[in-house]
Amino acid sequence: MKLLLLSNSTNAGESYLGWTKSYIVDFMQRNAISEVLFVPYAGVNLSTESLTKSYDMYEEKVGGVFKELGFDLTSIHHFSDPNEAVRNAKCIAVGGGNTFHLVAEMHRTGIMHRIREKVLEGTPFMGWSAGANVACPTLRTTNDMPIIQPASFDCLNLIPFQINPHYLDANPAGHGGETRQQRIEEFLSINRDIVVAGLRESSLIEVDGNKAILKGHRDLRLFVYGNEPQEITQGSDLSFLFI
Repeated sequence: MKLLLLSNSTNAGESYLGWTKSYIVDFMQRNAISEVLFVPYAGVNLSTESLTKSYDMYEEKVGGVFKELGFDLTSIHHFSDPNEAVRNAKCIAVGGGNTFHLVAEMHRTGIMHRIREKVLEGTPFMGWSAGANVACPTLRTTNDMPIIQPASFDCLNLIPFQINPHYLDANPAGHGGETRQQRIEEFLSINRDIVVAGLRESSLIEVDGNKAILKGHRDLRLFVYGNEPQEITQGSDLSFLFI
């Protein structure tokens, strides 16, 4: 497999997908790809009257960045047969937004199964935020509100561990709710055999075959049931998570 799993799209004060650009270019060039099939289903834009318009706007936003980088991008929502679009894709990119809506639409259209098959056959895959979460076995480590009930919480299961995108260490002053760590530990208490990677913003996991590397600008926090959280430094080999 060839995967680029990014925690987030945009850092404060930066352009959209700004910090990701060099990693996307490197990923595309090393895999000799010039065109991308985009999955916009996580995009739920409150300023539009329809989801189709939301998807159009999302495609325009992401497509503008990819065009700037020298790549063509087309959204899957334009195709009458989304499964056929997946079958013909050279590379698949899944954008961030609401993970529940993304997963609901991927199950409804049938592309959840089709994308998994395609990626296991070697087609490169990239996703940010919800798009990284959907590469996991389940969506249950998302940070998003369940605005819709998917047919299943099952996701692509391309990696054998969970990602929590946008992982935060801080607990804001005066906040009485659970921290991100406590939420993940709740998940682990029920799902004791699953590892969770707290993927901080400005960081990513790249998978190439049986090798996985932590890249970007921040360390990763690894959660295993019954153990103290472990800090994994930038550049570390994460291939042990696939054993």
